[in-house]
Amino acid sequence: MIEWLWPWMLLLAPLPLLVRRLVPPARGNETALRAPFYSEWRRLSDSQRGQRSGGGRVPLLSAWLLWLLLLLAAARPVWIGEAIEIPNSGRDLMLAVDISGSMRVEDMQVGKQVVRRIDAVRQVGAEFIRRRTGDRLGLILFGSNAYVQSPLSFDTATVERFLLEARIGFAGQETAIGDAIGLAVKRLRERPADSRVLVLLTDGQDTASSVQPLDAARLAADLDIRIYTIGIGAAAMTRPGLFGSSFGSRQVNPSADLDEATLQEIA
Repeated sequence: MIEWLWPWMLLLAPLPLLVRRLVPPARGNETALRAPFYSEWRRLSDSQRGQRSGGGRVPLLSAWLLWLLLLLAAARPVWIGEAIEIPNSGRDLMLAVDISGSMRVEDMQVGKQVVRRIDAVRQVGAEFIRRRTGDRLGLILFGSNAYVQSPLSFDTATVERFLLEARIGFAGQETAIGDAIGLAVKRLRERPADSRVLVLLTDGQDTASSVQPLDAARLAADLDIRIYTIGIGAAAMTRPGLFGSSFGSRQVNPSADLDEATLQEIA
């Protein structure tokens, strides 16, 4: 369907007729130009006059058609297609991502490359966001404090960009899991009860919250907000020995500070 943004431009169609009728023709007193061989040109013109009968109308009609086309273009026609319904699953989903100092530990593997925890979260989280067609997503980043980086929105591309731009230490070096849950509850409590979801990703235990994580989780449960917890970090990692060799190498648990029991109880 075609719609016209400026249809009033078509009212100017009779303007050339009004100008021709109301504006007097120009009258000049220029000196006549003497043309040699005028008589020969006149004979040639008389011989072709029969072929040019009605020729005066053609330029006039062309000019009139050109004027109408200019007006049609100036009226700004736009084509409006059929309405397309965006699929909507009805979920309101908040991502709470830990960006504390411990997220720089290199104990995660993406493909064949060992990367930092935050890099693995960025890659997996971005893929997860791209698959959330029809969901409203929001992003909370937390360290010593929790901040809403992106409110709930269907603009998943912006949420993905904010996640990829997250930097370790922006919110402090400690971990405020309880505050992140509380902030998510504040953002989700006004949404429909059957669609409120929080996905919490962290690699440690709460060290900086003003509210205990389990107290915040109980409040979320009272409001029917589902919480999915994901612990980040390897179960074991080999520390190289002398000069990076296997001599003196040892296995350590880089996720010793991960409070799995509390994360499971929160979920």
